Amino acid sequence: MKFAALARSAALVTAVALVPATTAGLARVEASAGPEFSKLFAVYQRVKASYVEPVEDDVLINGAISGMLAALDPHSAYLDGSDLQRLETMIDGNYSGLGLSVVGEDGAVKIISPFRGSPADKAGIKAGDYITHLDGELIYGLELDEAVARMRGKAGTSIRLTIFRPGAEEPMEVDVIRGVIELEPVTWELQDGNIGHIMVNEFSRDVGADVFAAWKDLQSQSTGRLNGLVLDLRSNPGGSLDEAVALSDLFLTKGQIVSQRGRARGESITYDAETVFRGDIAEGLPIVVLIDAGSASASEIVAGALQDHRRAVVMGQRSFGKGSVQSLLPLGRDAALKLTTARYYTPSGHSVQEGGIKPDIKVPQLSDPDLAKRTKFTMRESDLRGHLINELGIKDEDMESDTREDPRFQLTAEELEARGIEDFQLHYAVETLRRTTPSAVASRKK
Repeated sequence: MKFAALARSAALVTAVALVPATTAGLARVEASAGPEFSKLFAVYQRVKASYVEPVEDDVLINGAISGMLAALDPHSAYLDGSDLQRLETMIDGNYSGLGLSVVGEDGAVKIISPFRGSPADKAGIKAGDYITHLDGELIYGLELDEAVARMRGKAGTSIRLTIFRPGAEEPMEVDVIRGVIELEPVTWELQDGNIGHIMVNEFSRDVGADVFAAWKDLQSQSTGRLNGLVLDLRSNPGGSLDEAVALSDLFLTKGQIVSQRGRARGESITYDAETVFRGDIAEGLPIVVLIDAGSASASEIVAGALQDHRRAVVMGQRSFGKGSVQSLLPLGRDAALKLTTARYYTPSGHSVQEGGIKPDIKVPQLSDPDLAKRTKFTMRESDLRGHLINELGIKDEDMESDTREDPRFQLTAEELEARGIEDFQLHYAVETLRRTTPSAVASRKK
């Protein structure tokens, strides 16, 4: 069982910490752990004896653990103290900081996406940007957790970010005022023509219930019956698997929503419709799901479920491609492993890993003046070092099809601005719903 293997790993970690105190204990550990563990202990001894400065045991042990997990995939990590507290805070949906989803890439801090409406978003920081300095201090090579900790801080305080934007000739400096990131997981508005627009910004606690409440409010705002819904998952980095299932269940009445498959007993699970919410709250109405390269994990679960069940048309750009499930495995009272324990699959058996969700209708964000530059440097799961390989295989030509030009989308950002269109993808989705009958969108033939 994988759980037993994890328990043994935890025991070995404890044994390393106790090694200096007992020779007998060391003999027992070496006998059970084998020659590979002896290499680790030999390095520990050499560092303790010969490094230019004294090194505390906890620094070496935490470094060994972090290195072990970094060898697995980009999403497995050791969390303790403030790191674990930050994760719990993110799940609760509020913290003080800039409002960024970031990843480490070859020693640099790369932005997956700013949260909608966050201080970083308002300051003009964009997906694909690199942060090179904080308050003038170079952070290249810094541990990602430490860089994130420096960006966090008391609401109302300022921090200067030096940003390298691919395609730009010079780095730029941006002053951002930290705020309380009350991540509004769900926001909504009624578009002309009685088209509802629900934006799901991240999957923290109670997102399914929040979307249900947003739907009810849109119904009360509309003049008559709603004619369609845009479910906007763009730049949504994901979050709770349970909330992704709950959101999908709002619009499905039967069948599988998602399945996860892992090695350990209990890690292979199927999630079905009608287990969280009964019925389809928007029965008979057409739905468009908007995604982009920043839509990851839980967002891809929702988009994949509604796409496979022919309940919605997916528009936008190919999603990020994170098709793995992370479990939080406690190690004592104030530490845990965030460990990749399973892959997830859409109802049709499609693995999202690497390839992501391919939209039914590819719609570029033409209102972005930097579209061409940003497209060239877009980052997805497949670009992360050490990412899991899609065991079903994704052909290169399938991934490269995203770059083919569509003659329907030739307007420039300046031309769209002159027409009063600030968000072309949303505009296109709403216009599609206005001119399409419910049966044509919601009940497409397989």
